[in-house]
Amino acid sequence: MKTDAGLRSLASASLLYRPESWVDALPLAEMFAGTQPLEVELGSGDGLFLAQWAAAHPERNFIGVERLLGRLRKLDRKGQKLGVANLRLMRIEASYFVQYLLAPGTVSALHVYFPDPWPKRKHHKHRLVNETFVRAVALALAPGGRVWLRTDDAEYHEQMLQVFGAAKEFRPIETPTELAAVVTDFEREFNARGIATRRAGWELSR
Repeated sequence: MKTDAGLRSLASASLLYRPESWVDALPLAEMFAGTQPLEVELGSGDGLFLAQWAAAHPERNFIGVERLLGRLRKLDRKGQKLGVANLRLMRIEASYFVQYLLAPGTVSALHVYFPDPWPKRKHHKHRLVNETFVRAVALALAPGGRVWLRTDDAEYHEQMLQVFGAAKEFRPIETPTELAAVVTDFEREFNARGIATRRAGWELSR
């Protein structure tokens, strides 16, 4: 069991995490000071959402996944400034992370906010949220686990609704007011320009 001093030390250290293996499931018990429900954000950007959400919920553990190192470093600084000890950051592709590094049934909530919409039809195959992603998420989520989605793209939003709606393991749910109130970097910029946020929520029903 970590002492208060140990927790402060964890919070002051870098939150960036590099696993010993990139093919085995993450050792969650070693990554965090205590065993708590795990939430994951895929594509954390500069971390406006995740740093605040993790600070507001010390009773949960969080992993932020982002491909761009510069963004991760910004989120690392924000997390350290807020003194969070329940957040770890990883530089890796989101789809690979979900499929290979999350042990089955270990995630209580998955946040996917403003993923690249790849607007050209010929590029739709590159979108993160598709049938393969839904199957991987269903395996990673704990019973009753939830997926929270946001996008500014109407067509991508429709695709999100279709692929999750077609999966019998999931049922649609409303985004809680508390969660909707915590915005991402992209969301703040889009909303300032009058672009609405399109949300969707899904709960694993098994």
